[in-house]
Amino acid sequence: KLTFADLLEATNGFHNDSLIGSGGFGDVYKAQLKDGSIVAIKKLIHVSGQGDREFTAEMETIGKIKHRNLVPLLGYCKVREERLLVYEYMRFGSLDDILHDKRKAGIKLNWAARRKIAIGAARGLAFLHHNCTPHIIHRDMKSSNVLLDGNLEARVSDFGMARLMSAMDTHLSVSTLAGTPGYVPPEYYQSFRCSTKGDVYSYGVVLLELLTGKLPTDSTDFGDNNLVGWVKQHAKLKISDVFDPEIMKEDPSLEVELLQHLKIACACLSERPSRRPSMIQVMAMFKEIQA
Repeated sequence: KLTFADLLEATNGFHNDSLIGSGGFGDVYKAQLKDGSIVAIKKLIHVSGQGDREFTAEMETIGKIKHRNLVPLLGYCKVREERLLVYEYMRFGSLDDILHDKRKAGIKLNWAARRKIAIGAARGLAFLHHNCTPHIIHRDMKSSNVLLDGNLEARVSDFGMARLMSAMDTHLSVSTLAGTPGYVPPEYYQSFRCSTKGDVYSYGVVLLELLTGKLPTDSTDFGDNNLVGWVKQHAKLKISDVFDPEIMKEDPSLEVELLQHLKIACACLSERPSRRPSMIQVMAMFKEIQA
């Protein structure tokens, strides 16, 4: 059992030097515990709701979820206003960091590594959608929530967070809970009804990132568009132009396989949720390509 004092000490008083990430729900610190293990500690933003029972219940639920493509929650701690979550530390950080070289680590992901990450993330999401009771909708699937362990195996993180936050604090703005620009499925803007098919859309965006090497928003190439609109525009032109030049340099003969994966991404990105595959179906499509 970890105490607040242990975690305070391990992060050097939540010192900026220990900070490894920031998200909508709080800051993440890297820490070494007394037994030598390295963990990531998420310090949640303070929420106004009481939400104490909800917090404990959600943590107990999330703590039981174990899968090789999910980041395991090792423990949690609450002291007065503070809520701390302790996760296994993921050595290579997030896909967002590596793909877009945000930490300037200079790690290049070849196509084989990217494909493994795409399949791993799909497997993690499929587990949340189909093997957990109650089923878990991620609500904020994006490349910064796909972490990479020491083997560059994908681990989906932050699942259950959106639900936890809305359970603890009913006053959170919808925008905090509706996901991240560039990843948000079109129907969320109309109804704000979260569904597994919404996660499938966001997963499709992550798959496009792996294929194109581009961020989902803000590229000068996109004009008024985002990544999804840009790719769909190119589908009418020369579609292979969207692929990351890094991959094409590596082996031009990959084009056929990349097109097959792009087809899966586009299915996930259907405007209508009912037209999108389930994550189980996505897994089957990957298998078919590899066969």
